[in-house]
Amino acid sequence: MNEFLRIDASTRRVWLDARHPGFYSNPNLTYAQLHAQCPTFFWEQQGQWFFTGYDHVNALLRDRRFGRQILHIASREELGLAEPPEHTRNFDLAERHSLLEIEPPEHTRLRTLVNRAFVSRHVEKMSGEIEQLANDLIDRFESAGRVELLSAFADIIPVTMIARMIGIQEEMGPQLLRWSHDYVGMYMFKRSRADEEAADRSAREFADYVRSVIAERRSVPKDDLLSHMIHTEHKGQFLTEEELISTTIVLLNAGHEATVHQIGNSVRIILESGLPVSDLFRDSASTERVVEETLRLCAPVHIFQRWALEEVEVEGVSLKRGDKVSLILAAANLDPAKFPDPLIFKPDRNDGANLSFGAGIHFCIGAPLARLELNIVLPLLFRRLPNLKLAQTPQVKDVYHFHGLEALHLTW
Repeated sequence: MNEFLRIDASTRRVWLDARHPGFYSNPNLTYAQLHAQCPTFFWEQQGQWFFTGYDHVNALLRDRRFGRQILHIASREELGLAEPPEHTRNFDLAERHSLLEIEPPEHTRLRTLVNRAFVSRHVEKMSGEIEQLANDLIDRFESAGRVELLSAFADIIPVTMIARMIGIQEEMGPQLLRWSHDYVGMYMFKRSRADEEAADRSAREFADYVRSVIAERRSVPKDDLLSHMIHTEHKGQFLTEEELISTTIVLLNAGHEATVHQIGNSVRIILESGLPVSDLFRDSASTERVVEETLRLCAPVHIFQRWALEEVEVEGVSLKRGDKVSLILAAANLDPAKFPDPLIFKPDRNDGANLSFGAGIHFCIGAPLARLELNIVLPLLFRRLPNLKLAQTPQVKDVYHFHGLEALHLTW
């Protein structure tokens, strides 16, 4: 045992400090201990049951006895839930109709309206734009012989592409990043009052901006996703103003935040592996395997939560309606029963799909775009800069349950 982790396998109780650098800097080591001793456990600090086994996580993501919301079937009073605080009112309003937070039939209607834009055959049309943007960015720093890759490359590509897709001005990229960083602070473990206030302020500003763009598209539609969402009906219904705002915000956030982390995580894993880059990216099939293995080994989002919508028993754990459980996607990717030698980077694996994008009806709608970006920019980066190496050991951000780097300093 150590100073940030205590496991009592007999009671399945775990004491784990998520803010300790020993954990968040390399959570995979802790996940390995949990798999060995206590793959289903009650996390004392979080007050919830957590599941890490691949089969359990995969099944629970698809289990309709669980959902992302609970207030559609029970009141706060029935469940003993406190009223939401006033200081996060704007954030809660922006989340009210989020694709990530709602269940059918509302989820079905919203997802149907936006899903067409994110299917692989549509997204693949953006390949040329992604490659051009990546080349243009590398042109800016190639002659310098060194770069901080996140700010000069990883931050820019996903936010630019999702903004173009939705119909947001690219010049808004830096502001979108600032809003997004504040916004996702609400999902961090042990967030502070200051984090909540920053998220609420950015949610209000974000919503006000999106509302102004919606007004423009109502009067002058364009060939973009936002115009499509405004002017397309589903079974005789159009999206409301608040649904449009929530959906646009979640697409902008989810469409780049995780991919920024994953570009950095992937480059780090590849460089630290010492494997020949020429072998890793010898063709499109090998590149795809590299991308999937980095997603498995170093997922950018670690946890998704579910409410129990009825009384249910899972893995010997009795849950009542209104209980919340957490599924550790990143730990499921390291289940030794599914992935032999799970902590080792093996791009030639053929052990099955990772769960980094989730599963079931809430499977990440942006997965085809994220995968396309990674499959284009990673081989391009290593081809353009063949002598790439780490200038210093990267530091991981203290933003669990997300996983990304503070910075990635490279030389060549």
